[in-house]
Order: sequence, then structure tokens, then C-alpha cells
Amino acid sequence: MTGVSTTPLIVDLDGTLTPTDTLVESIIQLGKQHPFDLFKLPFWLLKGRAEFKASIAARSTLPVSNLPYRVELIDYLRIEKQSGRSLILATAANINIANAVAAHLDLFDTVLASSENHNLKGSAKLTAIQQAVGPDFVYAGDSQADLPIWQAAKSAILVNTSNKVGNTVRKSTPIELEIPALKLDLKLWLRAMRVHQWFKNLLLFVPLLTAFSFHDIDRLLAITLAFFAFSFTASATYMGNDLWDLDNDRAHPRKKHRPFASAQIPILKGLGLAAVLLILGLTLAINVSLNFFWMLLLYLAITTTYTWILKAYVLIDVIVLSLLYTLRIIAGSIAMNIPASSWLLAFSVFIFFSLALVKRCSELVTLQQRGQQVTHGRDYRTTDLVVLWPLGVGAALSAVVVFGLFISATETQVRYASPQGLWLVAIGLIYWLARLWIKTAREEMHDDPLVFAIRDIGSRLTILAMIVITLAAHFITLD
Repeated sequence: MTGVSTTPLIVDLDGTLTPTDTLVESIIQLGKQHPFDLFKLPFWLLKGRAEFKASIAARSTLPVSNLPYRVELIDYLRIEKQSGRSLILATAANINIANAVAAHLDLFDTVLASSENHNLKGSAKLTAIQQAVGPDFVYAGDSQADLPIWQAAKSAILVNTSNKVGNTVRKSTPIELEIPALKLDLKLWLRAMRVHQWFKNLLLFVPLLTAFSFHDIDRLLAITLAFFAFSFTASATYMGNDLWDLDNDRAHPRKKHRPFASAQIPILKGLGLAAVLLILGLTLAINVSLNFFWMLLLYLAITTTYTWILKAYVLIDVIVLSLLYTLRIIAGSIAMNIPASSWLLAFSVFIFFSLALVKRCSELVTLQQRGQQVTHGRDYRTTDLVVLWPLGVGAALSAVVVFGLFISATETQVRYASPQGLWLVAIGLIYWLARLWIKTAREEMHDDPLVFAIRDIGSRLTILAMIVITLAAHFITLD
């Protein structure tokens, strides 16, 4: 059905004009801008929802220009606006937020929103609309709370409504436009959990591989439980990081498509899943061993501190990232009660420091190509490349040097049947690490170098060859 241009069009904000919830996003901003005010939330809520929203809006600044908006709806509104139709933003969000959105979009003639003393939702919103435009209006909304308004409207615009709500509206109100709901399929949830990042937790198995204890069933069972404990906990922290970093992700050319940044998954549902994953991860950890449980808590503390504070400081962030990779190896040795080699730990620190710098340099190269100079939320500039580039390559070569010293160590000579064969692994490391840096220079690097290594055929073949050579050096004696 085609809308009548003389009939005022009333548009809801949360879930309709934007797929996200501005109240929840404002609470996140409050936590970032005034963290101690989070303890005041229960007291504000006791005063009523209207004052609750007003208090949050007064103490936080929501970057409305960075919010995700429904492009299809906005395009439709622009056409209607050009035809002379009156557009009104009517929302239960606080008036400060509503006015900011209206000013940013420059579409609406009037704004109706919640004040400090009045929560504009459901029947209260309907009353405000009728007082503003009379009985004839078209309403664009998304939720069950909008049903009284749709029933009184001349026609309806359905945006991302459930089947139940949509069917109810169709029975009583003509439909002017319908924007179908996005399905929260399993693939989307797995993206939010960053399941592909679980490959990093294979580092827990490294002490098992270096000790060649493949036949020990108890250790295999322990490290398998440890792997899933780390993976579930890591997914919870990734989701928390994505929610905390919404603004920066939305300003990033690729990260803006992440499930939370693009509001494909509601924030509250994401928080719920993150809580479940965290509880599950910690439960598995305590069943591995108490020491492993403490190690996982240490990982959780460091990642949380990284998300809230450390990621904003130049070089500190990449150092912490390299230590978190090394911590996985230490955690694996604790889970299996296998002493961690000092050679292995030193090698790990250098190689993962280099990989972390690959990640930062890749982001800066992308910014440079786009004509930008400064990263969002991190203290890096494209001019830093002249320092970061040789630092990263130097760390890569340092890892190879440590590996070479490991080959000559007494413990290696005793453990390997043909330790001299490991020099082929060293050559493979030089090739692979140099390949990563060349790909970075060509702007072909993924945001995460480990994800790139999984997808890149050259990296996969090189890593596989190094694993085969290492096993051969351990088991086969060369005359």
C-alpha cells in the first residue's frame, strides 16, 4: 500500500529508526564516561523509568552520529519528506537523545519523547501523538508495546516485527510499508562469539606437543577441558569487548559490520549469552584443577583491564596481547602438569609481539590508504609506522634467533633424534613471518594475522610443513 503524503508519519526510534536500544547504549556510555555512576542506577530506577532515563541522559553523551540506522527506512522517509509529508519522531527515549537524533538526521518536523516526569511509551505515546496531529496518522514501529498505537493509526509501517506482532497489526490496520525482521541465526551468534578465535586456544596444547606426551589419556582429557574452558571464557570477553568498543568499531571500515556494532544482535541478548559462556568456562576450569582455574581468572582480569584501560595506550596494548598468548601456553602446562620450557616462553613472547604489531600496522596501512591519520580509541597514528614496522620485523627475527638457540640447547639435543633437522623449521619461520609482513605492506592482511594464517594457503602449507619436520626431527634419526 502506498502512503498518503498528507497523513502525518510518526516514527519510533529504538528498534525502528535504529535497530539498537539507545537506553542500553547510553548506560554503556555512562560506564565509559562516569563508571562510578553505574552504582547509582538502582537508585535512579526507584524514582521511576522517566527519571531513570533522564538521569542517564544527563550524565552521558550518546554519539548519535555513530549509531546504526535502518537505511531502507531512512531512504523511504527522505522521499516522503521531499513530497511534503509531515514526519514526527515519537519515542520513549529521553528528549535529549531524541532531539540529538532528529538534529543529526534532519528529517523530522516535531519530536515527541520522554521527559524527566513523563515516560512516553504505549498508551502515553498514543495520547501525545493524537494531541500533536489528531486522529489521522501513520505509525512506524517494531514492538508489541506499539500495538495500541497501530490499532489507532490510519495505516502502519512494520519494521523488524515478530510474526506474532505483525499478524496482529495486519488484522486491524492497513500496511503502508513493511521492512522484514532479521533472523538471529546460529551463524550470526557464532560470529559474535568469534568462534574462529578459538584457534588461538590451541596454544594450550603446545606443552603437550613439545613434551611429545600424545599417549597420555589423562593429560589429553585435561587439556581438552581446558581448551573449552578458555574458549568459552574468551568468547565472553570478546563479546564484552565488542560491547564496550561499539563506538570505535562503528568508525572502523571493517569492524562496523560486527554483530553488535551493526546492531544485528541486541545488546541485552549478547550480555546474557556472555554471562552464560563465562559461567560455563569457569565451571570447566575448576574441574581441570584449582591452579588452572586461578590461571583462567588471571587471563580474565588481564583481558578486562586491557578492554577498559590498556588498549588505549600505544605499545602497551601489543605487549599485553603478546603476554596473553604466552599465558595460554603457561595455562596449558599447568593444566597438564608439564613444566613450561623457558625457550618456549621466550620464543612465544617475541613471535606474538610481532604478530600483534602486524595487526596494528595493518590497521594503520588501511587508515593511510583512506587518507586518515589517527585510529579511533587507540593512541596510534599513521606516522608511527616508521617505528612500528622495524620493531615488528625485529621481534619476528628475535623469535627465530631464540628458536635457533633452542636447537643448540642441551635439552633439545637429548629430546630430538635429529635436532639438526629443526633448522628447516627455522627457515620456515623466516619465510612465514616475512610473508605476513609483506602481506601487511600490500594491504592484504586480515584484522587478525592468525585468522589470515588460517585462510592463507601459503601460511597453512608452511605451518603444516614445520609441524611435520618437527615430528620427523623428534622420531627419525639421520645417519
